[in-house]
Amino acid sequence: MPFEPGKVINRRYLRGPWCTWVQPMRVIADNEDGLLLWHSAGSDFARLVDADGKTQHEVTVDQMRDPKLTVLTWQTYDILVLMPPQAAYSVWWFFRDGTFDGWYVNLETPYRRQPDGVDTNDLVLDIVVTPDRQWEWKDVDELNERIGNALYFDRATADAVRAEGERLIKLVTAGDFPFDGTYTDFRPDQRWPMLRLPATLDPQPGLAD
Repeated sequence: MPFEPGKVINRRYLRGPWCTWVQPMRVIADNEDGLLLWHSAGSDFARLVDADGKTQHEVTVDQMRDPKLTVLTWQTYDILVLMPPQAAYSVWWFFRDGTFDGWYVNLETPYRRQPDGVDTNDLVLDIVVTPDRQWEWKDVDELNERIGNALYFDRATADAVRAEGERLIKLVTAGDFPFDGTYTDFRPDQRWPMLRLPATLDPQPGLAD
């Protein structure tokens, strides 16, 4: 069943038995174009951090020492996130002080619905796009370092992730949807409160397939 506009759901990243990221998001729309979500600066999010203060960007999850989901404050940018149906990516619109400030393409597995939100698996590689559609890869080295780890992906999967990114870059350079100016004038309802998470979250909630 679609989520009702206005409902607050959790967008999660999973990695094996671990939940590595939780972000409460307000539903803007849930239809044939995808799940459109909003998260404002100053709201909560949580990421997996180990006892040494390291995150997934620095060490693989299986090498983390006593990892915990740590609640933090989202800084600087409001974000609008589109998760198209059955797509291996999401597109983020960044807004700073109400002004559109660029796109972010997060390569990830197609999302899976849960009663309280959606689960996906981050595929590490990302693309940063400026408002004038200049783009660059992000986390290429991290992608390469994760190849062969059973919790991440093999070479064929990594190549498929890169190919999907290259397909999306063609949309960027052509100025095709979703990089055609759609949603760049989005304005949230000023009455919406900041989004909050519980102070304690289970890093192994048993949600992974």
